[in-house]
Amino acid sequence: MRDPYEVLGVAKSASAKDIKSAYRKLAKKYHPDQNPDDPSAKDSFSAVNQAYEVVGDEKQRAAFDRGEIGADGKPRFQGFEGAAGGNPFGAGGFRRQQGPGGVHFEFSGRPDSSDGSADFFSQIFGDAFAEAQSGARGRGRGRVMRGQDMQATLDVTVEEVATSAKVTAAMPDGHKIAVKLPAYVEEGQTIRLKGQGEQVPAGEPGDALVKIHIRKHPRYRIEGRDLHVDVPVTLKEAVLGAKVPVETPTGRLAVNVPAWTSSDRVLRLKGRGLPEKAGGTADLYAHVRVMLPEGGDAELEALMKKQD
Repeated sequence: MRDPYEVLGVAKSASAKDIKSAYRKLAKKYHPDQNPDDPSAKDSFSAVNQAYEVVGDEKQRAAFDRGEIGADGKPRFQGFEGAAGGNPFGAGGFRRQQGPGGVHFEFSGRPDSSDGSADFFSQIFGDAFAEAQSGARGRGRGRVMRGQDMQATLDVTVEEVATSAKVTAAMPDGHKIAVKLPAYVEEGQTIRLKGQGEQVPAGEPGDALVKIHIRKHPRYRIEGRDLHVDVPVTLKEAVLGAKVPVETPTGRLAVNVPAWTSSDRVLRLKGRGLPEKAGGTADLYAHVRVMLPEGGDAELEALMKKQD
């Protein structure tokens, strides 16, 4: 198995920040979702994760640098003698015994001693050994690696907020995740997506923290949870009354404009605003704007002059 520093393309003296930066760059490069047509990307992605599991963790990295574990993160267990010829179990002892049932090994040290023997056995035999020896001290020393939480900002439209739409968020490492907006969404709200953060081999993934930003809309103005929109009508429609189309976040409606409606009159469309926190939906307010014909109108001009 290749040296983890070589896999990540960093020097052995690299800082933890540089190692993390290199890992994220390579994870993005080789992520299977980014390379659907390259079968080798999966192996490269796996190698990058394995390398980061070893040198991305402070204790694991120190153990690797001391030669206690290999590039695969497993202890280098080649015998019962220490590197200097001593007993790797400190004050205890590991003996080979021949008995009626065959050969067995017996450890005579104290597994909870300060010589590190318990940690050594935990590395080899897993959490079960540490938990069995912990007794009244509670849980063993086994530790499950957890990926880091990732943060991203997601721009959403008024229509997406109003309809609790399914949108896509781009994470810092380049991968994209689908986000189903909850019924109530407000500006600056953060949505936590369990297990959608940094992935670590044989460990627990981190979470994705997606902060919501409601995009400025060319048509709607937001006031609280109510929406406001301008509705242009002709002079004839304002004088005689008419049904005019009004766009809402959930579709177009035909709205009745009463006769002799002045500009700036406000028509309330109940339940056509944004969802409210306590349930229900706020309103949309249509502001009538009386528009004169572009380029002028000779008959209307003559009528106005006649009124003089």
